[in-house]
Amino acid sequence: MHAQFFSAEPTGEKGERMSWSIWIRKTHRWLAILFTLTVIANFLVRVRGEPPALITYSPLPPLFLLMFSGLYMFLRPYAARKRA
Repeated sequence: MHAQFFSAEPTGEKGERMSWSIWIRKTHRWLAILFTLTVIANFLVRVRGEPPALITYSPLPPLFLLMFSGLYMFLRPYAARKRA
């Protein structure tokens, strides 16, 4: 792990206060929590019967956003290696 992730004030590669990478990483974490809560809520509502479509499909938006942020974080090291 990089030392910048353990510091009190995270800085980016060029010294800016918060880089895009850190924002995407934080957003990814919160989306994961949101996705987990929507899946749990989905199962809890299903105990009472068939839920409305809004509840059934509520985990999909966070899941798609998780996919895009996860792909960004996955591909970032490869892009950095290619640039170097």
